[in-house]
Amino acid sequence: MPSTRRTFLGTAAASAIAVASRPALAARASLEERAGAGAPAAIDEIPTPALVLRLDRFERNVEKMAAALRGAGRAFRPHGKTHKCPEIAKRLVAAGAVGTCAAKLSEAEAFAEAGIGGILVTTAVIGTRKIERAVRLAERHPDTILVVDHEQNARDLDAAVAARSRNDPPLRLKVAIDLLYGRTGIEMGAPAVELAQAIDRLPNLELAGLQAYDGGSAHVVGFEARKARSTASMQRAAETRAAIERAGIACPLLTGGSTGTYNIDSQVDGVTELQPGSFVFMDLDYTRIGGADGDVYADFDSALTVLTTVVSQRPGTAIVDGGYKAFSTERSFDPRLVDPALADVPYAWAGDEHGRLDLAHAQREVRVGDRLELLVPHCDPTVNLYDRLYAVRGERVEGVWPIAARGMSQ
Repeated sequence: MPSTRRTFLGTAAASAIAVASRPALAARASLEERAGAGAPAAIDEIPTPALVLRLDRFERNVEKMAAALRGAGRAFRPHGKTHKCPEIAKRLVAAGAVGTCAAKLSEAEAFAEAGIGGILVTTAVIGTRKIERAVRLAERHPDTILVVDHEQNARDLDAAVAARSRNDPPLRLKVAIDLLYGRTGIEMGAPAVELAQAIDRLPNLELAGLQAYDGGSAHVVGFEARKARSTASMQRAAETRAAIERAGIACPLLTGGSTGTYNIDSQVDGVTELQPGSFVFMDLDYTRIGGADGDVYADFDSALTVLTTVVSQRPGTAIVDGGYKAFSTERSFDPRLVDPALADVPYAWAGDEHGRLDLAHAQREVRVGDRLELLVPHCDPTVNLYDRLYAVRGERVEGVWPIAARGMSQ
């Protein structure tokens, strides 16, 4: 069957496009092949704009989080919505993670296809077709966990399992509870207990525990204020877990936490595992919330940058090839240059493809062709703009990792 591209363009036109694009594809494949084979590949060969992961910093971040949760006696199920990259998920599992969280079903499917187990889908799966996909995923990977916050959704999932007429283990569900974040989740206390009881009565389902994410706590500015809010939220979640168990229903897991509260929630009795995500990369947003020892949150290193090239320069101004399509723009602050000599050089948006640098306070000359790295305002949606991540150590590219779950928002 002819491809859609050939159907619309015609064979000759499609062939012309393929020939025209071949040099760029060959150049990228050469870089990827050499990096994958352990052969020298220089950061200067990366086509820009590009997403760069500084491996030394990334590895320190992973080890620090894994060690902190191990020391606190908590399991580690990091959130994949941040990185969307199976290679990163595999490295987290190697560091001790029990699996990965996925924000959406399609994201979970991408991780499962790459061989990642222990997947917790943190958004309810709604609708006949998605439920059928979720049940098939759980058949292939029985350690998959879904979440619900409404009895009808649980009944729909139970019916979908029954319709398969198989002897598979029960579908594992967590009750998602609302920690005053006002987004999803059932009310804590009696409503959550009643939903757990409803799940317990359905023959094809098994209660795995509670999903308790307080996104509002994650970015509370000031450590003591953040600690007070998150501790109160997670203690109420733990009380709900205890109430379910008093009702005679096993509730083994209580999952919650974030990069901003990992060292808070891990101290709350009843919390069994944490699901931080941004710690692998970090971004400018997190640096602003403050840490236990100061106004800057510095528990983890900034490991993610966008690499750009200066494509135009005039006195006092330089233009780089990274604009709205290179960075997520929903925060009220802008990307920031990594080079200390350019620390006082502000970045300004200059359209879809470009950014403008005001060089009035630059401590060194900036020329056309210079390659500049910038920290990102918000890592999760920025990563979702890219197909691949360049894993770099020093000036050497060690790997080119597909962001396989990029765009998987269904």
